[in-house]
Amino acid sequence: MDELLLARHGESEAGAAGVVGGDPPLTAAGRMQARALGDRAAAFPADLCLTSGARRARETAELALAGRSVPIEILTELGDVRFGDFDGRPLADYRDWVGLHPPSERAPGGESRAETLSRFARAFRVVLVRPERHVFVVAHGLTIRSLLDRRPQPVVAGAPYGHSVRLTHVEVQAAVERLERWCEDPSW
Repeated sequence: MDELLLARHGESEAGAAGVVGGDPPLTAAGRMQARALGDRAAAFPADLCLTSGARRARETAELALAGRSVPIEILTELGDVRFGDFDGRPLADYRDWVGLHPPSERAPGGESRAETLSRFARAFRVVLVRPERHVFVVAHGLTIRSLLDRRPQPVVAGAPYGHSVRLTHVEVQAAVERLERWCEDPSW
C-alpha cells in the first residue's frame, strides 16, 4: 500500500439514536453522507476497499463506490469497539465508564480500550502490506482517531460521519508504531 483513504461510515440508526453497538443500517442522512463521500473520493484511484464487518461501514463503501469497479473486502479487525454490556445503551453511559477506568480494563462483557487499539494496529499492519497501491478503508470514528491522534485520549470524540483523510504509507506506519508503543505502555 502506498496511499490510504480512511473514512468513517455514514450516520447509522443507532448513531442517530445516540446508542452504541448493534448492526443497524444507515439512516437517510447516512446514505447522503456516503454518496457525498463518494463524490469527494472520486479522484482517489482506489484499487481495493476494506471495511469493518459492520453493516453501516459496508453500506457506506457500496454507496461511495457506486459505479466504480473496486473490490470490497471485510477486515474484521477494523470493527468498532466491542462495547459488551453497553451495547444498545447511550454513548454517554459508555463514555462515563471509560472516564472512570484505566485503558487496560475491559468494559463488562466487552474489550478494553488497549485491546481495541491493539486490534486496530494489527488491522493497519495488514493494510500496510497489501499489494494494492491505493486502499480505501471505511470503518469507524475511533478507527480514524486511532491513526490521527498523537496519543490515545481517555474519551475520544470520533470523526464526523462520512469524514475522510488521506494518508501515505509512511504516515500510516508512524501511526501504527505510536499505537503499538502506547498499547505496550499506556503511561507513555
